Amino acid sequence: MNYEGISIFSGKPVSVKAEEGFIAEIKEIKTKQRLPFISPGFLDMQVNGYRGSDYSLEDLSIVHIKNIMEGLAESGTTQHVPTIISSPQELIVRNLKIISSAVDKYSEVAAAVSGIHIEGPYISSEEGPRGAHDPEYIRDPDMDEFNEWQEACGGKISIVTLAPERKGAIEFIRYIVRQGVTVSIGHSGAAPEVINRAVDAGASMSTHLGNGSYAVIPRLKNYIWEQLARDELTIGLISDGFHLPPSVVKVFTMVKGLRRIILVSDVALLGGMKPGIHKWGNLDVEVHKDGHLGLAGTEYLAGAGHLLNWDIAHYIKFTGQNLAETIGLCTVNPAGVLKLKNNYGKLEKGSPANLVLFNYEQGDDALDIVKTVRMGREVFSR
Repeated sequence: MNYEGISIFSGKPVSVKAEEGFIAEIKEIKTKQRLPFISPGFLDMQVNGYRGSDYSLEDLSIVHIKNIMEGLAESGTTQHVPTIISSPQELIVRNLKIISSAVDKYSEVAAAVSGIHIEGPYISSEEGPRGAHDPEYIRDPDMDEFNEWQEACGGKISIVTLAPERKGAIEFIRYIVRQGVTVSIGHSGAAPEVINRAVDAGASMSTHLGNGSYAVIPRLKNYIWEQLARDELTIGLISDGFHLPPSVVKVFTMVKGLRRIILVSDVALLGGMKPGIHKWGNLDVEVHKDGHLGLAGTEYLAGAGHLLNWDIAHYIKFTGQNLAETIGLCTVNPAGVLKLKNNYGKLEKGSPANLVLFNYEQGDDALDIVKTVRMGREVFSR
């Protein structure tokens, strides 16, 4: 199958030939036809759920997983990392087994899922850093629990988000890093010296930096400055325009540089639902007309409602970076953290045929997705 578009890298019309899941050929073409942009497909490292499905549901099933995959494909996201939040051990183990079984049984799920992210339960129990996680299930790190997780999913856990101030966290970081798992600091109110101990122990990421935080922090000695200062940390950013002010996104970019930033959606169960009041457990959550989620009747957010095609466009608005540089933050950068092979995230021969074709003009609120291709197979077409 051939796909024609304007390469986001060269700005020239190209034809990309996909065979057996990989790019077999890419060549420049001459055409008078107006073509969409063509890019590597996006990789979202933090997906909780979408359109009523969620990886932390008590009734998670293959139907939910495929529903999430289909919704993400409409945004140009070809791969993602399912994220399970703080939950009882039995539920975490059960859902890990379901995700792993789906990956092993269905080739389309295997092509879409690039690891598993456990966000919690080893996070701060304090108001602010805890975020929307249920305090009933928050606890100290437990190596036996982690081993049970990995056994349940055949070693597919690639990221664990934790708060390094919890009892036993530093030893736990060393333990799972030795097994090849990425440790990300998040939902933490740790003192600066504890952040540094965690990085020295092997933590290499920050989960949605600036969110999952206290409303008020010390002016100079705080966990955000320390994470920005440590070059070893790659930071996740939610650039939807609701989780962080544009100035913060711009400053974080100036400090970290483009190689140490990953755009994530952190999209939640009610993302993509129709505007109005919806139930999320015991909470009344409003899906606003602009797509963002808030606790009904308040100014507080209730998770993320937008996907990467929205976040990419807003990141460009906030920082002035170009299209190719920005898309790298959700292609090659997460691929590097996840240690994906075969030149993932590149438009070149031998790379996976994960492609997205889209229209975009400077100032747009979102990329207008025309077609999404996962491992050579069209999974969305408008």
